[in-house]
Amino acid sequence: MDANETARDTLAERLLDACVAGLDLLHVYVGDQLGLYHVLAAHGPLTAAQLAGRCAIHPRYAQEWLHQQAVAGILTCGDEPDEQQRRFSMPPGHDEVLVNDASLAFMAPLGEGFLGVARALPQVLAAFTTGDGVAFSAYGKELRSFIARINRPMFTNLLAEDWFPRVPGLAERLSAQPAARVADIGCGSGWSSIAIALGFPLVHVTGLDLDDASIADAAANAKTAGVADRVSFRVADGADPQLPGGFDLVCAFETIHDMCDPVAALRAMRSLRAPAGTVLVADERVADAFTTDVGAGERFQWGWSALHCLPTALSAPPAAGTGTLIRTPALRRYAQAAGFAGVEVLPIENDFWRFYRLVG
Repeated sequence: MDANETARDTLAERLLDACVAGLDLLHVYVGDQLGLYHVLAAHGPLTAAQLAGRCAIHPRYAQEWLHQQAVAGILTCGDEPDEQQRRFSMPPGHDEVLVNDASLAFMAPLGEGFLGVARALPQVLAAFTTGDGVAFSAYGKELRSFIARINRPMFTNLLAEDWFPRVPGLAERLSAQPAARVADIGCGSGWSSIAIALGFPLVHVTGLDLDDASIADAAANAKTAGVADRVSFRVADGADPQLPGGFDLVCAFETIHDMCDPVAALRAMRSLRAPAGTVLVADERVADAFTTDVGAGERFQWGWSALHCLPTALSAPPAAGTGTLIRTPALRRYAQAAGFAGVEVLPIENDFWRFYRLVG
């Protein structure tokens, strides 16, 4: 076999593997949305009929889904010769990935993200030919839910305990009187705002986002979390120069790269800050220059860029079109154009995000 044939077969096998993996994600979506994993974690091992009864689904579909999950190695099954009596269970540790939404290992929402991107693909294809953008709303509730659920464990587990104590003076100010005020720009479904309020019981947080559905979700989440008295949300453009200022912390988590006008947003964040306040930005941790020698994390970011982040960043003028791969030099350029004197890369370790303190 010559080199061309080897390359051909290698790529063909890789694409087949990718299709299998994509189908696995869609089956994970089914199990997540129908509560099948939760029931198996709490009550397994179960037969297909038992799972169907507990989840109010058809036994034949339950059987087919369970067999796929066993073949994929996501679930385990017994060796009962009678298929009707075969019992399926969740292996130790898999519950943390599939069920425990507070765990940093929680990955079940990836199926939602996969489906959300697929939902908008017709509009993305059209945008490829016109150069236009695609509104965030085109990706539906699946992508909105994916972003909220996949990021929530980081906010819950790391924000108050790890991230904020590493920002000079921030945890001390948020813990002191008079009560600090926080502006959370591009807050989405509100979990970052809620984590700030839970971690620092004196603060008052205002979350801002352009997406009406996200703000509705955020208000409901704050009420459920018991912090609605200190956390409020409003539909507003983070780049709006008319927003009232005086905030002790102005932050933006994984949102600057999605903005059509990141310079205006950063300029507004600067104006929102109190004289001694902090401006904190967290965005993608990627190489500072393009390279094909990347790991799975950066490949993950590239996978989202042309299908979601770039289209949303081109959806309204002036359309910077940053894309997912916002590199440190680009963030520095945006910050300088917005009037900041400097950008400090903070010593916060995270597999996906890099943290910046904008000064001056």
